Parts: sequence; C-alpha cells; structure tokens
Amino acid sequence: MGKEMGKEQALLPSPETYLARERPDDPVFFFCPMRLGQVAARFLDGFPGLVTYAVKANPSPEMIEGLVALGLRSFDVASPAEMALVRAHCPDAVLHYHNPVRSGAEVAEGLTQGCTSWSVDRLSELEKLSGLPEGTEIAVRLKLPVPGAAYDFGAKFGAEPAGAVALLKRVVEMGLTPSLTFHPGTQCRSGAAWERYIEASAEVARQAGVRLHRLNVGGGFPSDRGEGRADLEAIFAAIAHAVEAHFDEAPQLVCEPGRALSAEAFMLALRVKAVERDAVFLNDGIYGGMAEWRDMGSMQRLRVVTTVGLPRGGEMAPRIVFGPTCDSIDRLPDPLPLPVTLAEGDYLVFEGMGAYSRSLVTGFNGYGAKRVVQMTAAG
Repeated sequence: MGKEMGKEQALLPSPETYLARERPDDPVFFFCPMRLGQVAARFLDGFPGLVTYAVKANPSPEMIEGLVALGLRSFDVASPAEMALVRAHCPDAVLHYHNPVRSGAEVAEGLTQGCTSWSVDRLSELEKLSGLPEGTEIAVRLKLPVPGAAYDFGAKFGAEPAGAVALLKRVVEMGLTPSLTFHPGTQCRSGAAWERYIEASAEVARQAGVRLHRLNVGGGFPSDRGEGRADLEAIFAAIAHAVEAHFDEAPQLVCEPGRALSAEAFMLALRVKAVERDAVFLNDGIYGGMAEWRDMGSMQRLRVVTTVGLPRGGEMAPRIVFGPTCDSIDRLPDPLPLPVTLAEGDYLVFEGMGAYSRSLVTGFNGYGAKRVVQMTAAG
C-alpha cells in the first residue's frame, strides 16, 4: 500500500479487506477506477453526441484524473475554482461555463480560462457577455414544468419558452452562436422528460427563426439509489429518436452528466460509534458525506461488516441514524434497517456514494469524510 497525491492506494479485493486490516476510526471513501470506467464507457459509447462531466457532482482530483485517463476532455464548470481544478489536471480541456448567473469578475476569468460555451437564461446576463469573441457559443437555458425528477432544477434557472425565443434572437444579433440547453431535473429514470424538452426546444428554435448549433440535453441521468441499475441506453435512444422526430436539421447533441458518472465510482465506509435500542450513532452524517440524503432520501445500498471484515447478518430492525456532530438535525431522514446484533465498532459500507458526497463535506465540529483509498483491484 502506498500514497500518491493525498490518497492511499491499496491492492484490495473489497473495502472489507482494508477495514479489517486498518480498522480506521474515521470515515473512508473507496475510489474504484474500474467502476468509473464501466459507467464512463456507457456514456462515451452510447450517448449520440459530446459528453461533458458536470464537475460540481464530485470535484475530487481522482475523479477528474480518472475521466481524463478514460478519454473525456470536456467539462461543465460552474465557477473559476472548477475551471482551475480542471485545467490543473487537463490543460487542454474544453470548458463549458454553464452557470447562467455570473459576476463581472467571473466573466473575465471565464475568458481568461478559455471557456468555449456559455449559458444564459435572462437578458441582463446575456448583455454581460457582450465582450465575448464573435461566434462564441451561447446556450440559452430553457425551463418547462416537466415531472419525473427527484427535484426541479427549473425553480432557480431557465427561461420559459417565450423568453428563450427572445434570447436566441438577441444572441444572433450580438454575433454569437445560438444553442439551447436544459436540465430535466435530477434522477430522471425514463426518457420522457428529455422527449418533452426536445420537442419544446425544436419549437422554440422555429419561433426564433434560428438554426441551433447544438442542443445540450443537460444532466439528470440517474444513478442506482436502490431501484436497480438505470437503463441509460434506453434514455440515450429516446433522446436520439426525439431529435430526429422534432428537428428538420438536427443540432449536434451535448450532455453534462454529474451524478450518473460519479456515483458508482465511490463507496463510503462509516464506523458505528454507539448503539442504542432504536438508534445508532455513526462517525459521519449530513454535514459530511451523507449530506445529500436530506434532499434525496435514504437508499438501501449498504452492508454491515464486523471489525474483522465479516458480514453482520441476522434479523433486521429499523434504527434512527445520527451523525457525529452536536447538532440534533444531524440525522438521516428515514430509519435504516440494520441488524439487531449491530455492535459498536462495526462498519456500514454504502455503495454508490460518489455523487455530491465529497463536494458537500463541511468539516463542521471537526468531522467529515476526508480519507480516500484508491482500490487497484476490482471492487
């Protein structure tokens, strides 16, 4: 076992091997390059267009390095810090700056960093971009009341169809290249939301009298939170079919997955600090790697192992799960079914924990998952 760039590297068949040998008392992320490669291949081979990674989902260096090694060179960035992170690991990366609201200083930094695509959803923000080089791509962000997501991204960003028409016209007047983008919302498990958005995008382009350079179909691709492996290929097929059905001249397609690319690449192992009759206290919680559970709810992709790495089985019972901080809201939203024989010192190993976990760790009260072990064998 060795260390490289702040992370441990271990020849491991499973997290259980590491936990039994090291018995860490702090939370541990396990990074699995093989799993990242499997998911990335589904996007790079299956999506009918350009794949960009939404850095916000997991901005860890190993994630960026892993994707670059797999051949991905385009990234969706939301801030100058994310631009700098990507450039540090991939100097020739293509950067899409698709946070629709920016300060003047952020616009200047985006220019310095060579961002090639910019999104807008209101006229005031478009006018801030008047200094961009002629022909720069502007992706007008569309929003619709479309169901099917875990939560609605249109509550903050996006122009309604009439506003998107006006923005596209103004983009052309400014000598910039018109595109459209949308985000159907997080964790969409069917292609229906994309189909509705693509139909509306074609109509918006027609009303604006504009031929779109590209159509960015956003993120929203699902990870497995306990419902089973997502049928990404069916979603890709639905997107391709909808574009063919609704556009006379099909624009180039772009997607920007975050959750779906990063989730399977990481597992998180937490240690039991204390066990009560109906509750358990862990060494990480919603101020750390479990932060997203507040909004997304609990998932059942976990297993319990003893300090010697063996499965903790037997009868199950629901328990309230608290994190380690002194804040009483540091608890998971729903009780988890855990073995009746659960003991202090046991470990809970959570699968599919790469999305919005490392990026949301706060360090509150001195807690928060920081250790990363890179597995160099199948995990």
